[in-house]
Amino acid sequence: HVFRQGDPFDAICAVRAGMVKTFTVGRDGREQVLGFHLPGELIGLNAIDDQRYPCNAVALNTVALCRFSFSGIAQLATRLPALQQLLFRLLSRDIGTAERLGGDWTADQRLAAFLIGLSRRLQARGFARDRFELTMARTDIANYLRLAPETVSRVLKRFQDERLVQVRRRDLRLTDVERLAELALLAESYGMEG
Repeated sequence: HVFRQGDPFDAICAVRAGMVKTFTVGRDGREQVLGFHLPGELIGLNAIDDQRYPCNAVALNTVALCRFSFSGIAQLATRLPALQQLLFRLLSRDIGTAERLGGDWTADQRLAAFLIGLSRRLQARGFARDRFELTMARTDIANYLRLAPETVSRVLKRFQDERLVQVRRRDLRLTDVERLAELALLAESYGMEG
């Protein structure tokens, strides 16, 4: 664990290597996956308001992190407007992600959007956009997308049959990024319009 739900908020963490999953556990003991965080992404921003981490953060593989005290970042942000703008952008992106997940999307659109989003985030960090490892379990992907695990497996199989992806255990290759982006209704934001 990087931090646990309810722990006092003392720092924001930047993922330097690996992947971190954030999730909550409800009163009924059920887990709700909030996100998967890649190198260069921050975790812990959602703890600023209550001064307690509202979720758990756990490493999905070998992870390297940089911890930044929030008081230090807050002081630095008053002197560096670019840092303050970056923090606002990151908070805004988290809100946008939550809104998209709450939309009335089909299972195919949700999974396509997840794969395209992951591809885009990895590419921005210098990794290949069309080949990556699904570090997270299929059940975690399903939980994050608000789908049944069987639905994720079925849609992945259909995507493979339609030659949109190739899947070998955890290794995934996007074989038709444009069609996936169209399916996800993200063609314009992904820079693939026309």
